[in-house]
Amino acid sequence: MTKAIAFAQYGDPDVLRPIDLDLPVPGPRQVRVAIRAVGVNPLDHKLRSGMLDGFFPISFPWVPGHEVAGVVEAVGAEVTEFAVGDEVFGSVHGGGYAEHALVDAELLARKPASLSWAEAAALPVAAETSERILGVLGVRPGETLLVHGAAGGVGTLLLQFARARGITVVGTASEANHEYLRSLGAIPVAYGEGLAERVRAAAPGGVDRALDASGKADEVPVSIELTGSADRVLTITSPMAGQQHGVRFTGGDEVEQYHPRAFAAALALHGAGTLVLPIHRVLPLADAAEAHRISEHGHLRGKIVLTV
Repeated sequence: MTKAIAFAQYGDPDVLRPIDLDLPVPGPRQVRVAIRAVGVNPLDHKLRSGMLDGFFPISFPWVPGHEVAGVVEAVGAEVTEFAVGDEVFGSVHGGGYAEHALVDAELLARKPASLSWAEAAALPVAAETSERILGVLGVRPGETLLVHGAAGGVGTLLLQFARARGITVVGTASEANHEYLRSLGAIPVAYGEGLAERVRAAAPGGVDRALDASGKADEVPVSIELTGSADRVLTITSPMAGQQHGVRFTGGDEVEQYHPRAFAAALALHGAGTLVLPIHRVLPLADAAEAHRISEHGHLRGKIVLTV
């Protein structure tokens, strides 16, 4: 048996409860990982609350968690790139709030000894999402990308990926985060009324593409105005936001697999000593409900991580 945190109905954070599960047995191309840390993402509380019911169907009891770091405990057939005892990190399709999880070998990478468990668990979702955003939007070197919510977990890594590829980023954030954005190579602008004028002043050559990673009501229409087309705007906040404004929503269901490129890009930054991966708070797995409360409050610069 293995222990996990799950919810058996939609609701507030208190629906998260400990449960016992059978120890999972890896199938072909699967790896069983003894989890050391798991990242907490907005998707976790959106699923738990029922906000995405109909868009992301789940079955109860549901164990949240989409990114983990841990030690390989068993490998399935056809797995040759990982062995028992390897320290790894990667993505899972739910099931991360647990002592053990099955991970597809294609969604795993080896963890460098110099990368902490918390940092490794905070990496997969932001890295894959950042790589996917650049790919889906088709942002090219020399272009300018507008990022709303640039100081968040995804924004932090996206700015670094973009900068490494010669892409200029204009990022919206509260003024308290402007110096932080500058340190990541972005041009900061403040939220609120007059946003379009401030972006034009910051990027007199224009904005080529835009990402909504904050979900504020006025930012998608402003982005369409600045880029000149809804096709040049992407949202990762919710499918409903995409439908409302006629822009694309990306939630990880694209056919192309971005994980290997994303992990390689992040590890290259880490290897160069330039990776910035702030951790907001580290809590034990038993405090998952508190982690959700903090996550729902928003305005976090770094990632919340649960340790097992």
